Amino acid sequence: MTEFCVTAFYKFVRFDDPAALQDALYDELSALGVKGTVLLASEGLNGTIAGPSSVMDKALAALRALPGCTDLESKNSPASDMPFLRLKVRLKNEIVTMGVPGTDPTCLVGTYINPENWNALIIDPDTILIDTRNDYEVDIGTFKGAVDPDIETFRQFPEWFENFRADLEQQGRTPKIAMFCTGGIRCEKSTSWAKSIGVEDVFHLKGGILKYLENVPQEDSLWQGECFVFDDRVSVGHGLKQGDYQLCHGCRYPISAQDRQSPKFEDSVSCPHCFDSLSDKKRAALRERQKQVRLARLRGEAHLGDDVDLRPRKQRHV
Repeated sequence: MTEFCVTAFYKFVRFDDPAALQDALYDELSALGVKGTVLLASEGLNGTIAGPSSVMDKALAALRALPGCTDLESKNSPASDMPFLRLKVRLKNEIVTMGVPGTDPTCLVGTYINPENWNALIIDPDTILIDTRNDYEVDIGTFKGAVDPDIETFRQFPEWFENFRADLEQQGRTPKIAMFCTGGIRCEKSTSWAKSIGVEDVFHLKGGILKYLENVPQEDSLWQGECFVFDDRVSVGHGLKQGDYQLCHGCRYPISAQDRQSPKFEDSVSCPHCFDSLSDKKRAALRERQKQVRLARLRGEAHLGDDVDLRPRKQRHV
């Protein structure tokens, strides 16, 4: 039985011509049988890919051969099945979209904190801990005591933080600010921006939640719940073991085992989050789609309906 490895990575690095890197990188990864998504932009690269464990060292070598990427770090986790249908290497304006021009973590960034030292920072009463992820990610798991900005997209984070900072200043408070996200990319960019607007004591979790769940023993962990991941596993827990969540095909929201016991849950059609908003026409279309997916699997084929954007539908336009 083939063992698969899922590798998440990112690096802020200056690419003068990211388009010139696209085709060759696609060809190298494709030849290895790797699937997933790689984003390229002038500010660097970001992605999650998967393949047989035996080829992933070569895949990482191809990524590290990109200009300035020799020290590219990755987070690896196992998967029993291939979690992606195809390989995509895409060009983007930003590798993570915050929408604040000029933010450059290669020039200015908060203080990196290794997972082993994270607990000591966040239990300090003089530290405010902020989850920089989107609402549906926070819903299924976060660090104990973390502030939830309740945002639908990362674009909304700067405005939220400006208001949050103003409230702290009105209270006469200048605490240490600790930020975290799934793999480190969002909190690295947000701490860079925070430093640029004059926040001095700002820290972020190196390697993100994934590295924390990999390195910190469960008995010492301050993480509560599971961590949403952008592939077919949906969520992971301590030790990066696959979690219990699934995706609702009606709204793409992560749904728990308890959600799946609800009378509003219909496999591949609806869940408690979207049941009341789905039209009869939409339900019928989802049922037909699932029928075609099942038929394709019986033929041993991949169905295009399986290859979906893993963000909730309300976020697709961002």
